[in-house]
Amino acid sequence: MKKSITNAAILCTLAVITGKSMAVENDPYLWLEEVEGKKPLEWVKEQNSTSLKYLKSNKAYETIYQNTLAILNDQSRIPYATERAGYYYNFWTDANHVRGIYRRTTLEEYQKENPKWETILDLDALAKAEGENWVYGGIDCHYPKYERCLLSLSRGGADAKVVREFDIPSKSFVKDGFYLPEAKTSVSWYDDNSIFVGTDFGKDSLTDSGYPAVIKVWQRGTPLQDAKTLYQADKSSISAGGFTAYDKGNSYHLLYDATSFYTSNIYKLENGKQVQLPKPNDATLLGLNNGMFFVQLKSPWKQFAQAEVIYASIDDIGNENIQFKSLVKPTATRSIESLNFTKSAILVTVLDDVKNKVYRYTPQANGEWNIEQIGFPETGSLSVFDTNPKRDDFFVTYADFLSPTSLYAVDGKSLQITKLKGNKPHFDANHFVAQQKFATSKDGTKVPYFIVHKKDLKLNGKNPTLLYAYGGFEVSMQPHYSASKGKNWLEQGGVYVLANIRGGGEYGPRWHQAALKENRHKAYEDFEAVAEQLIADKVTKPQHLGIQGGSNGGLLMGAAFTRRPDLYNAVICQVPLLDMKRFNKLLAGASWMGEYGNPDNPAEWEYIKTYSPYHNLSKDKQYPKVFFTTSTRDDRVHPGHARKMVAKMQDMGFDVLYFENTEGGHAGAANNEQRAMVTSLEYVYLMDRLK
Repeated sequence: MKKSITNAAILCTLAVITGKSMAVENDPYLWLEEVEGKKPLEWVKEQNSTSLKYLKSNKAYETIYQNTLAILNDQSRIPYATERAGYYYNFWTDANHVRGIYRRTTLEEYQKENPKWETILDLDALAKAEGENWVYGGIDCHYPKYERCLLSLSRGGADAKVVREFDIPSKSFVKDGFYLPEAKTSVSWYDDNSIFVGTDFGKDSLTDSGYPAVIKVWQRGTPLQDAKTLYQADKSSISAGGFTAYDKGNSYHLLYDATSFYTSNIYKLENGKQVQLPKPNDATLLGLNNGMFFVQLKSPWKQFAQAEVIYASIDDIGNENIQFKSLVKPTATRSIESLNFTKSAILVTVLDDVKNKVYRYTPQANGEWNIEQIGFPETGSLSVFDTNPKRDDFFVTYADFLSPTSLYAVDGKSLQITKLKGNKPHFDANHFVAQQKFATSKDGTKVPYFIVHKKDLKLNGKNPTLLYAYGGFEVSMQPHYSASKGKNWLEQGGVYVLANIRGGGEYGPRWHQAALKENRHKAYEDFEAVAEQLIADKVTKPQHLGIQGGSNGGLLMGAAFTRRPDLYNAVICQVPLLDMKRFNKLLAGASWMGEYGNPDNPAEWEYIKTYSPYHNLSKDKQYPKVFFTTSTRDDRVHPGHARKMVAKMQDMGFDVLYFENTEGGHAGAANNEQRAMVTSLEYVYLMDRLK
């Protein structure tokens, strides 16, 4: 299958068009929600000037910036590539290609230390020629030739993108080809000369969350208004879309309706009819392979357990007597992270106590599966990619906190592993140690966390420590190698801690669902338990403890310092959600009510208001000097959250720092120079507060 789909992936790749908010309640800072308004932007400029002057005046800033930029622009880093019709494609940025180039090479060349690449598209040249601030937003090329592609470009890194049809052989845009103006559009190939398209078609074409509700098929050479409507979701749904899956020479046209953030209905188009896939609406379709479709359950169903992966015949879709079988079950410590399909096997990646293992499942004549573990270390993160239903060989990357990412080729017959490439180390890992430990949360739950520090660490409570977490949307925080953390934090005597709090996916859907809606406080209690454990172990103490998180993790930061300001002396709050009374009215916020609840429902607001950072500020408390960052071009999480929080805190007399990048979207930066600058500001801030 060329495209796998999950409920989260459906939603995370889409967002909504910025719109003006309707005034509510008595909020004196509502004017800051006008993203491009003259007065708000003047306020932003003033805040940026003050913060940049303060942070860049630190004598360590320039060194950190140069270190970070050199790491980001390192020419020797792994050029991750995906095979398409015999070529290996890669998108690459460096000091000479700030916006990036899309390029390709052969497998023979790719296996060399310094491959020869053929440039297909130069984004820097295109942006200059067209006078646009283009940022690469992805490319979808039509199977099996992969010559015609739907190229997405955004202005300044926003989620809203322009879609243009591009021809690989001629390295040019297709004259009179498919083109869609800037919008939060959903597109994918239907066949050679038509595409699925969901966009703003006008009245009633978007859901209440602002995503496409109407899915059409658009024939080449015809006006968009003549596209045939295939499906219309209810306004209460989150989004709808279509895609084509390929298996054993067959193509399957599928439609999805994300009825909430964690539920979806999927339909197969069959002889002009829409036949619904027989699955619970909270289960996730993982893919099609060898005539079977694979589903992961989020709740118990029939005789199957929560998080189990099951499968049935594609040909039996629509048959009320369809029979499912089990592929893999979770355990108390193991969750199923992903499936990848090769010509004759299925690769199953699991998380076992937050470390990856990969298994190959090969079907046997008796209907059972032969299961083999692939021989990688069991202490870090593994990622399987570039699998293809036409071959059995595949690539895997491995990394942990002290091992730079390495790329391996795995022989599909023998499972022999060959290292192809590896990122060079940017700090001496021999001086450090990484360990996994557990803290006990308020309700007795054991919460895992990783801690990385120098081997000769003194447990005297004086170590500057950075604690990071996310805790939402079933997203797992796993061991990873960060050259900038190693160079700019660990080598400077800092301790790094990654907490695997509830709300994430580290132990599957049960770990996520334990902190949904009215149980959100459990994620915050887990975070506090890790912080308190670090203090109890004399790794650090509050005056040396800093915390960091972004997006949902930004909400975590806001809740953390408003709940327990006594625990932290530094807080980096990135692209955050903070006003939980209005989050569902701003940009993509309505789609997240499945995670947090509906603040317009009085019963649900009762528990949301207990942690909403914007509403729990008190002038009678003593808060640390928080550093807020966001982006004007973030059209996923509204910059008004951070703006209003800062203005309110300043009016209460609190000293805070604020930086809003005018580009960068939800990622906060549009190119390596911006990434290096924002990262360097953060490390300078941490050193200033914690050392």
